[in-house]
Amino acid sequence: MGRIRMGMVGGGEGAFIGAVHRMAAALDGDIELVCGAFSADAGRSARSGSALYLPQDRVYADYREMLAAEAARPASERMQFVAIVTPNHLHFPIADAALRHGFHVLSDKPATLNLDEALRLRERLRETGLLYGLAHAYTGYPLVKEARARVSAGELGCIRKVVVEYPQGWLADRLEAAGNKQAAWRLDPARAGASGCMGDIGVHAASLAEYVSGLKISAVCADLTAFVPGRALDDDGGILLRFDNGARGILHASQVSVGEENAISIRVYGEAGGLEWRQQEPNTLWLKWPDRPTEMLRAGAGYLGPLAAANTRTPMGHPEGYLEAFANIYMAFAGQIRARESGQLPGARAVDCPGIEQAVRGMTFIELAVAASASETKWHTFPHYS
Repeated sequence: MGRIRMGMVGGGEGAFIGAVHRMAAALDGDIELVCGAFSADAGRSARSGSALYLPQDRVYADYREMLAAEAARPASERMQFVAIVTPNHLHFPIADAALRHGFHVLSDKPATLNLDEALRLRERLRETGLLYGLAHAYTGYPLVKEARARVSAGELGCIRKVVVEYPQGWLADRLEAAGNKQAAWRLDPARAGASGCMGDIGVHAASLAEYVSGLKISAVCADLTAFVPGRALDDDGGILLRFDNGARGILHASQVSVGEENAISIRVYGEAGGLEWRQQEPNTLWLKWPDRPTEMLRAGAGYLGPLAAANTRTPMGHPEGYLEAFANIYMAFAGQIRARESGQLPGARAVDCPGIEQAVRGMTFIELAVAASASETKWHTFPHYS
């Protein structure tokens, strides 16, 4: 098998995350972008495809045209999966159509506009048996994987407390009214969904908390706010968490924390020790103990476990960051496709990729946080959808 062939919907001129997805997909040389419908505007899509040096006949005016045309190509030429990098309201219709045409899907988060769509998407995946990946890129960092492995091995003992936060400051002013395209759709309920801040970055924090701790959120108590006058969706929120083993947690997400960039971080405390990881120093993981000095683990070191090592590309002391973590999601998803087409079971690295269950839990978290914040009831149970 040659390189895995990828198509893309969205991510054209003026987009932010599309370029990140393309760089991440290309990093290991295992995936090739072969086609795209890069914008709802046909001219913009054509210009975007030309700038990416794609053949004219592989650049499409819309995703429906792309899916039909690619499905009609010989199996050895057509795309094998589609990356969806559009605003949220388009995630489900594109993913559903792609699955109906026989293509695997990797989507930006959150998975859909609402929970109902996420559940319908899961049913479509069960019907088709195709693969689905979700771009919770922060779970791709090597030392995040090491943190998960240490917790899973019981080194911290029974987990008691999880503290996760994601502060940003870029929406401290009302950019959506000043022509900022990225702010406009993220704060439009018709395109973003029920939440602004929680749907955009809070869901990343919730995903990271569950990934590292190995626990599931079982209940929430939420307080969401729109600080900027005239804003239709929340731009800040604090959530108390309960986990399925009895642990407690705190989740803080904000897009009006002036001066903050993308400062996602996590601390986990158990009966025997604790750990801390921060994205702004991603190559360091701190382990904390009651009876001996704090340990500093570094990315690329020989003492790290096999999953962290398998997701590390550079020698110790050479920083790896956001693009490499994002690329680990693509690397894992490509591994799933290769295993599927070769009739083999995917390896541990390929399995370690967020999928449809994380998508459903993410949409459940977003809608539950919004409902809890609007309610006088203190605690709201996290529902399970089988």
